[in-house]
Amino acid sequence: MATEQGTLTTRPAVTPNLEAASLESAGAFLRAAGLVFDEITATRVTGHLDLNPDHHTPWGIVHGGVYTTAVESAASVGASTAVRDQGQVAVGLTNTTHFLRSATQGRVSVQATALHQGRTQQLWRVDITDESGRLLAHGEVRLQNVAAKP
Repeated sequence: MATEQGTLTTRPAVTPNLEAASLESAGAFLRAAGLVFDEITATRVTGHLDLNPDHHTPWGIVHGGVYTTAVESAASVGASTAVRDQGQVAVGLTNTTHFLRSATQGRVSVQATALHQGRTQQLWRVDITDESGRLLAHGEVRLQNVAAKP
């Protein structure tokens, strides 16, 4: 049950649901971004976003935060899948996202690949491409493996 604290709403910690295409347990922010996971493995995550005016800046192009959210989310889900059997999740330490080409609408693909998976940290690369295969954004996320909350 959510509780109100001033203007913030807090929710109790839940075990992450790492199943493909599941946004049921995601917060409102991730649901609003619209990222759909198509495939999730310990070394690769694929998904897509259907971009529309809800994702736009006041200048009519997709906000970079949409891409940054997709980069962080895809890397975190993949990295957490990799350490789930050890009772861990992976949390982002750094997210560097480069915006290469603007877009206004259409389906974009998100593909995340593990570059390094160590005992305590992981590094993931994430590419976002348009329907023509052009690279719109590229990111790398460094993550820390930490104990999952019960």
